[in-house]
Amino acid sequence: MTSSASASAAPAASVLDLAPVVPVVVLEDAADAVPLARALVAGGLPAIEVTLRTAAALAAIEAIAAEVPDAVVGAGTVISVRNVADTVAAGARFLVSPGWTERLLDAMKASGVPFLPGVSTTSEVVALLERGVTEMKFFPAEAAGGTAYLKSLASPLPQARFCPTGGISAVSAPSYLALPNVGCVGGSWMVPADAVAAKDWARVERLASEAAALRG
Repeated sequence: MTSSASASAAPAASVLDLAPVVPVVVLEDAADAVPLARALVAGGLPAIEVTLRTAAALAAIEAIAAEVPDAVVGAGTVISVRNVADTVAAGARFLVSPGWTERLLDAMKASGVPFLPGVSTTSEVVALLERGVTEMKFFPAEAAGGTAYLKSLASPLPQARFCPTGGISAVSAPSYLALPNVGCVGGSWMVPADAVAAKDWARVERLASEAAALRG
């Protein structure tokens, strides 16, 4: 796993430490996957979450894994054991779920790749800590309480680290990144649908560069 867009040989300790922002990508056409990933990596965002919301997702993950070696491609919206198996087989190097069950958690733990199970309550966080999981996705971040909620968890549950995702923008991201229990944030503002539709990869790279500079 590379620690930056520059194919460093040193592995990152965690998905949360690869970059301040993880782009959350929804692709309708797998042909867009490689140029989009190259633009994101060039902008300084190597970790890319391709969500399983479209029929093109698995092919997109496979293409990025095969053709963009500096990218660390992951799968998002992982909600079943089948999703885990299919995405890892396609080349996903990390998994992200919007929530978790015991069965899904077992599959993600057995997958051999890093994973971020989704939580939105204190009880879910404590349950994951019981299972030895300390890194999580906080989702849907804005709707579930935002920075105030995460800040309130830092003192009683300092061992938990989060990637908040859901409703976060370039404007709100810095306030999340300032929290001691936030490693990175997930967002889609650097991959706007109109830019992807127009294949405006230069714009994506510029937005990615701005996002990568939010903390660093």
